[in-house]
Amino acid sequence: MPPPIETHPVAESDSGPYAVTTGPDGALWYTLVRGSRIGRLVPGERPTSHGLAPDRGPTMIVPGPDGALWFTEYQGHRIGRITTAGEVSEFTPPTAECGPYGLAVGPDGALWFTAINADRIGRITTGGDITEFPLPLTGAFPSAITAGPDGALWFTLNQAGAIGRITTTGVITVHPLPTDAAGPVGICAGGDGALWFVEIAAGQVGRITTDGEVTEYPLPDRAARPHAIVADDRGDLWFTEWGANRVGVITTDGVVDTHPLPEPHTEPHGITVGPDGALWIALETGALARVPRR
Repeated sequence: MPPPIETHPVAESDSGPYAVTTGPDGALWYTLVRGSRIGRLVPGERPTSHGLAPDRGPTMIVPGPDGALWFTEYQGHRIGRITTAGEVSEFTPPTAECGPYGLAVGPDGALWFTAINADRIGRITTGGDITEFPLPLTGAFPSAITAGPDGALWFTLNQAGAIGRITTTGVITVHPLPTDAAGPVGICAGGDGALWFVEIAAGQVGRITTDGEVTEYPLPDRAARPHAIVADDRGDLWFTEWGANRVGVITTDGVVDTHPLPEPHTEPHGITVGPDGALWIALETGALARVPRR
């Protein structure tokens, strides 16, 4: 049996840790979506945080190619950058009130983001130059985005029930999912050369090859509302079950296991592999959870 899951308080219960990532400085960095702050935690030390302007709504956060952390401001309609010393810069996309959400580093050295409100995919250089690419459909609610193994970016279309692909030159392809109204949210590249995603409305984990072939794996609890997903260094895929207060893991063969979180009603959202090799989860009720592995 692995050691028990630990809960580490990092903020007030109404601040809402939403996404978490491992930074270039060996610390965990996370967004406080309702607290309008960016937090930092070195495992074993006290958490710190850096304030943004009110009501920015920071959501996703990733380490950038320039040694800084980059994040989206869903309510502030900006892309943010924070150095490991805490210096913040912000960049405004051309489309007003576009609702930036998903964020990933592309193979071209730029950062790519989804604009939920505007049905667009954006690209921002580390110098702050932004280009936008409109989707070929409306009301799609583009959500998470990740770099694929094929040199393109892959993203979920939550309200369209589809997975999208965009090349670094802006060519977009849409792959509808077999399950109607599946509501895909989180997506990541797996170690098997495919993309893995979670369907929050259907209670499934999905896999899509770079050729567009989709396989879906129903979860034991179809009402679990899986939210985010990440690949570990062993090839397994870990995901949060926002509606069931659990963390799950699925092998590339489709075998699923789930683990309850120690505190009730924690609203698990983002998940990452931490600097210590454990899985770390952002709990919207004010904490990070550490999930050890065998």
